Amino acid sequence: MNVRRLIPGTVMAAVTALGLGTLTACSGANAAANTDKFDVVASFYPMAFLAERIGGDHVHVTSLTEPGQEPHDLEISARQTAQLQESDAVLYLKNLQPSVDDAVAQSEIRTKIDAASLTTLEKHGNEVGGHAASHDSSENGELAGLDPHIWLDPVRYAQVAAGVGKAFEKADPDHAADYRTNTAALVKKLGELDTEFRTGLAHTKTKVFITTHAAFGYLAERYGLTEEAINGLDPESEPSAARVKQLEKMAAADGVTTVFYETLVSDKTAKTIASDSGLKTDVLDPIEGITDKSRGNDYFAVQRANLKALQTALGTT
Repeated sequence: MNVRRLIPGTVMAAVTALGLGTLTACSGANAAANTDKFDVVASFYPMAFLAERIGGDHVHVTSLTEPGQEPHDLEISARQTAQLQESDAVLYLKNLQPSVDDAVAQSEIRTKIDAASLTTLEKHGNEVGGHAASHDSSENGELAGLDPHIWLDPVRYAQVAAGVGKAFEKADPDHAADYRTNTAALVKKLGELDTEFRTGLAHTKTKVFITTHAAFGYLAERYGLTEEAINGLDPESEPSAARVKQLEKMAAADGVTTVFYETLVSDKTAKTIASDSGLKTDVLDPIEGITDKSRGNDYFAVQRANLKALQTALGTT
């Protein structure tokens, strides 16, 4: 939408979107920019979902990450770089996808919305929440970077949504009232989701769960749980033999029943550890993309499926 280029000033150069769901205004990374709507490029599915929910009929959303593609592995094409340049706004999560960070930094797009600036990020290692402080060791020092998975915590996600709404209002003032209404509705729904998690996980037989990669640290901290991750923040990394032995010992001591894996990366390690320890396996989805394997067609549906899986694994009482 070329007229957007005439909007003066920079919009709150630190705001962004996260969330997930079925996109209605975009079909993926190949949707065209420069439409008659407010054109938004989102780095991956959680961002696109927020942009869609807040923007409604006034936005055209393009996702740089295709459904089913692992977001951490994204390498932007020349076509996508050009697409970014022609858009009115970009929503991204800094430090999650280096190629996106580079493209955004080099672009002249006026409205650059960074989710990481809209809430607080923490350093998380293999073990988050509960007894993590006493068990986490220096061997996992390479995992001690800032954890980007803020969208899995409904409270942080709501903070991001509020920031995105304000950014849209400033960038596209003609539709500010609708953005404000849509943002309020989304924040309300996220508050209800937070209540569901809080009450649903308040009384469980164990508070410890094992995942393939450390995506659920913020969720664990929010609801008084402990996440034990096999691979840390990098979903493709391989655990050491010492880490595997530590997990097996911990599972027996803490009454762990299930090893969780996810839909976009290999489940081989999770199933091997589960088999060796006599544990079950199940899916806990980090909602980095929606595919036909997802347990739901949007952020809220998959989050509720995650809650149910946690309740089953932890033993609700």
